[in-house]
Amino acid sequence: MRAVLVVGASLAGLSAARALRAQGYDGRLVIVGGEPHRPYDRPPLSKEFLAGQADEAALALEADGEDLGADWLLGTRAVALDPGTRSVGLADGRTVTADGVVVATGAAARRLPGAAAGSGVHTLRTLDDARALRADLARGGRLVVIGGGFIGAEVASTAYALGLDVTVVEAAPTALSGPLGEAMGGVVSGLHSDHGVRLLCGTGVRGTGTDGEGRVAAVVLADDRRLPADTVVVGVGARPCTEWLARSGIEIGDGVLCGTDGRTSLPGVVAVGDCAAWYDPAAGAHHRVEHWTGALERPAVAVSALLSGGAGGQRVPRPPYFWSDQYGVRIQFAGRAAGADTVTVEEGAPEGRDVLAVYRRGGVPVAVLGMNRPRSFTRWRKRLAAVTS
Repeated sequence: MRAVLVVGASLAGLSAARALRAQGYDGRLVIVGGEPHRPYDRPPLSKEFLAGQADEAALALEADGEDLGADWLLGTRAVALDPGTRSVGLADGRTVTADGVVVATGAAARRLPGAAAGSGVHTLRTLDDARALRADLARGGRLVVIGGGFIGAEVASTAYALGLDVTVVEAAPTALSGPLGEAMGGVVSGLHSDHGVRLLCGTGVRGTGTDGEGRVAAVVLADDRRLPADTVVVGVGARPCTEWLARSGIEIGDGVLCGTDGRTSLPGVVAVGDCAAWYDPAAGAHHRVEHWTGALERPAVAVSALLSGGAGGQRVPRPPYFWSDQYGVRIQFAGRAAGADTVTVEEGAPEGRDVLAVYRRGGVPVAVLGMNRPRSFTRWRKRLAAVTS
């Protein structure tokens, strides 16, 4: 290959570029990014950066003096991929043609229908989002977080530490039941009530109300209750950024459908990061892994497949892993809770929020959850990887 184009300049795209050079690729390398910023770390956006404990320089992902020998085209997004020539059209009118393409366009925050886009209503996905939210949190007052997932929970935890009055609204009967299952989702989300943060589960949101100047003043629930709010954060998930591939012929589902090594249905194109749905043999289905570790590790596998044309054969991806810091508690999870028929507390006590729990299907471990149990979690994560490899 003489030219490779990486579409996406966040962690997954940067990891792919690094893997290309590490695996001996010395041709032309072009990196396109929809944001004007150089690659930055996203996990601190809901924690240290939002709390004012880390500045923008601390978010930088590139090492001092790092030079990938790449052409960076930032502040412009991809709008189309020609499958015949592997030419990518950009929003600014330019076209980049390459022998190989790495799709790493990530995901965008979902917006809540009926929620006014006026002042004080935020999503949190990008650095610019975090800048705006941090400025509003500095005003103090009442924060309503719509969505009890991990991003919403981290924002709630950060805002609580900043002294705001916080309410979390979750449509499901139990927060975090999707990724963790109902029982352990209830244990982890109990951190909110432990710290005086209100958690309202089993109720939807109709929309938001504004004051006379267009700033948010309330969240209107599905049952017509109104929650006073000075700031609102909408954390109801993310959609993969794949619309620009609509006419490329690449198979799309909930993300770009890939094999176990990141190869798409179009030769010479691989996908990584939040937009990529890799096939999981254990589950017999495609899944997107929207976690930092996946964006760091999987690009090396995909790049290897791209450079070799898939000669290395299909691989079994490592079980997904993520962590979250809330109210001073480190939460770690590996594997998939879906399909588990038992959950057993192996260490600690749920009521103490100090616990290690193992999920099993047919007696075989498929996932592990740790709360403030880093050493034992690491041991179980290794066992889990051995079982699924």
